[in-house]
Amino acid sequence: MDQSFGKPYKLCSRKTIDSLFQEGKQLRAFPLKLYYAESESEEKVPFQVVLSAPKRQFKRAHDRNYIKRLLKEVLRREKQSLEDVLNESGKKLSLFIIYTNKELPTYEEIERCIRKLIAKLIAELKSEG
Repeated sequence: MDQSFGKPYKLCSRKTIDSLFQEGKQLRAFPLKLYYAESESEEKVPFQVVLSAPKRQFKRAHDRNYIKRLLKEVLRREKQSLEDVLNESGKKLSLFIIYTNKELPTYEEIERCIRKLIAKLIAELKSEG
């Protein structure tokens, strides 16, 4: 079981990110919002992700970085179930996760929300496919 979460998982393509907001679907698990769409990525990983914390809510960069670091760590630990489903179906996804609350989160809160989001996403993918 590979627990790494390196550069290949990072979504950098501006065109893909823009299309995520135009044609992508949306899921919510407060305080997280997830945009997702199928992608034609050349990477070997089943999904690529962007993590975001809004500057409007968190003026200090170290707060935004803390939130993104938490999101990344929890996603790294919880990604296996999503990867299994995507590998079975042969799909590749682009994901954009936004933290929307005004308070700084705890690790447990983020963990619970990411699990809920991944479960919702897997249910959506299975109902589509």
